[in-house]
Amino acid sequence: QIQLVESGGGLVQPGGSLRLSCAASGFTLDTYVIAWFRQAPGKEREGVSFLSLSDGQTSYGDSVKGRFTVSRGSGKDTVYLQMNSLKPEDTAVYYCAADRVGRGSFSPNAYDYWGQGTQVTVSD
Repeated sequence: QIQLVESGGGLVQPGGSLRLSCAASGFTLDTYVIAWFRQAPGKEREGVSFLSLSDGQTSYGDSVKGRFTVSRGSGKDTVYLQMNSLKPEDTAVYYCAADRVGRGSFSPNAYDYWGQGTQVTVSD
């Protein structure tokens, strides 16, 4: 059974950091694109970052460039999103998603599997 499970969310002050994890099971990540999306209340789902596990290509949304970094864990079945210099506008539920075709896109429709999401709240 293919599963993606996010963890690492929580409450953090502005300027702080969090590292989100996306643990995959039931399939091998090597040919997939793994993306992070986020959705704030009343807003559309937004692409944050993606990592192509076949060639290491990464991409970031304009709002997070220079602050967020996506990477693959040494155990090969986990993808991380390191989030630094967090702002209140980063508050959202963060989801990881997997695209088995490996297209590399910020369109949610391109992704075949989704995790359940983890809440990130940036506030004093």
